[in-house]
Amino acid sequence: MTTHTATSYDQLPIVDLSAADRGPQARALLHAQLHSAAHDVGFFQLVGHGVTRAETDALLTAMRAFFALPEADRLALDNTGSPHFRGYTRTGDEHTAGARDWRDQLDIGAERPARIPAPGEPPYWWLQGPNQWPAALPGLRTAALTWIDRLGTVADRLLRELLTAIGAPADFYDPVFGDHAHPHLKLVRYPGSAADGTGQGVGAHKDYGFLTLLLQDTVGGLQVEREDGRFHDVPPLDGAFVVNLGELLEVATNGYLLATNHRVVSPPGATERFSVPFFYNPRLDARIEPLPFPHAAQAPGITTDPTNPLYAEYGYNELKGKLRAHPLAARRHHADLLTPA
Repeated sequence: MTTHTATSYDQLPIVDLSAADRGPQARALLHAQLHSAAHDVGFFQLVGHGVTRAETDALLTAMRAFFALPEADRLALDNTGSPHFRGYTRTGDEHTAGARDWRDQLDIGAERPARIPAPGEPPYWWLQGPNQWPAALPGLRTAALTWIDRLGTVADRLLRELLTAIGAPADFYDPVFGDHAHPHLKLVRYPGSAADGTGQGVGAHKDYGFLTLLLQDTVGGLQVEREDGRFHDVPPLDGAFVVNLGELLEVATNGYLLATNHRVVSPPGATERFSVPFFYNPRLDARIEPLPFPHAAQAPGITTDPTNPLYAEYGYNELKGKLRAHPLAARRHHADLLTPA
């Protein structure tokens, strides 16, 4: 999974969100940069987001403490015990595009009571439910839920500026978020290369929400598919979040904004890599309406993939992804939702 990185692709576009507060000229430049990054690349590095080093360190300290726990403590949170796909996934148990991902992780969402779908209700309500927390590390719950709230605020502001940048109403999607939005946080460790040499940390994919804000360490390994059809490295940038657009924004703009394929190549040998992706997702029952904006006539249409159908209600998209990514939990709790092979 090696790739040549061309000179012109040494770094993603860098967007400074704090420019929105520095007067009309700086905000206009911000909007031009956001427009270009979201339309041409679908990925960028976000600085000026206001999240402090102390806030970041608090999360990273709690995350490293989690992965340092004895394996038995982590396996006590195995996500095969959760019909809501929350908890710990062992290395190799998650799959992307049918192949195993060489990483382990803790999946966390909004802390809400379980909602078991009643007869006739959409099955995606299974995705709402409690998280699983390690008893030996009570501070992790506080750190993770605080991070979800903090990055939700950043993502909300970023989405508003992005919509403004392409001439759309800034508040158009406010109704699908709010108190019942469905954010998702992963604490991820890549433990080095798999013994079989495949090198797939996580396979090529697109995210299925609105926005993803990724905190990555200095090891590297994230790669983004660019205009030349090849995967290029994303060098870590200190203090920045790597932002990518999800499929819902591509669908909402009929392809004018890009959801871009990306993957992670396993670090060499026994080198560990840590990353924290935050997924800014709407309510499970949200129906994503087409975005009114002046560039709609130039939209090329969405990317079609017969193996990855997109649904009008967000919850069906996420449920589809979870059933594919977590086959052990899916077979244990949701065999009735699986398509026969």
